Amino acid sequence: MDFDFSDDQQQLRDAVRRWVDKACTFERRRAIVASGGFDRAVYGELAELGLTALTVPEAHGGLGQGAIDAMVAMEELGRGIVLAPLAQAFIAARVLADFAAQPLQAAWLPKIASGEALAVLAHQERKARYRLDVCESKAAPAPNGHALTARKSIVPVGDRADVFLVPAQLDGALALFLVERTASGLATQGYATQEGGRAAELVLHQTPATLVTREGQAALALAQDVGIAALCAYAVGAMEQTLRTTVDYMNQRKQFGVPIASFQALRHRVADMKMQLELARSMSYYASLKLGAGAAERRLACARAKVQLGQSMRFVGQQAVQLHGGIGVTDEYIVSHYFKTLTQLEMTWGDTLHHLGVVSGGMQETAGVFA
Repeated sequence: MDFDFSDDQQQLRDAVRRWVDKACTFERRRAIVASGGFDRAVYGELAELGLTALTVPEAHGGLGQGAIDAMVAMEELGRGIVLAPLAQAFIAARVLADFAAQPLQAAWLPKIASGEALAVLAHQERKARYRLDVCESKAAPAPNGHALTARKSIVPVGDRADVFLVPAQLDGALALFLVERTASGLATQGYATQEGGRAAELVLHQTPATLVTREGQAALALAQDVGIAALCAYAVGAMEQTLRTTVDYMNQRKQFGVPIASFQALRHRVADMKMQLELARSMSYYASLKLGAGAAERRLACARAKVQLGQSMRFVGQQAVQLHGGIGVTDEYIVSHYFKTLTQLEMTWGDTLHHLGVVSGGMQETAGVFA
């Protein structure tokens, strides 16, 4: 089996890396955080690079690339902890391509590909925690489609998005709907998130919506797994840059007249950080490779990846702060931003304990010495 990236994938990595190094400086990131956590211009630049079109089918104006290409792009964005919801474009493209009728695909996939429409998933409810089967939102037939009554929380850039994918109960089962921002009865309340990004509360009251699919549970599970794979790749990039920044600091910081990088105990801690990074990288690859598998196999693979990534993110982030000392938690220094990002990512799409439960539940019949 060939585990090397193709020439096209290497060129994609190089292109995104050059853009991150040039356009997403720490100063620009801090300015975006200060202005609310989202800059549509950054998303537009990603569209100009072709990243919003990356996984959209060619028939709808996209590049028709796969999960590995998306993973490569997300890794490089993670290196710069770029504040842009590209993962949401990947989620929307995959869900619409797999579940929506052709007229709905033709109406929205070209807009997602061009970056004209920012589509986000709005599924989280206060009582649901990380469970996808808990949904109190209601949908009812209406003269021109359906009407939704719902309240969704922590919707990525929810007050700036153009269209929402919203799960709701319809005839006793979960269905998935598309809601345009201009629809009546829709209200949002935006706020900053801990790592510097932006989210919103989304309230719908008898809001007109278009049915995407009645297979809402399957569509939502796919959306989550695509989101987890993108998150894992982003986290690998963030951890890689966190480690590099920490090593650079240790080579510059002196104590007792020598760089602290020469202290054996600290070198061992850096080696442990590197080990956790590589464990995370391998599981990120695993999650992306399994996005084309059956639903049960895909779900278990993404849960396994999230367990390892959660452990690695916590370890790498905490060790980086400790090796930096007091400067590691100051807002003026970039490592604190990586630390906050990794901490928030560990709790996104289900924390480590949640996914450990998913993994353990999937191995009840095979665990143990005599299995």
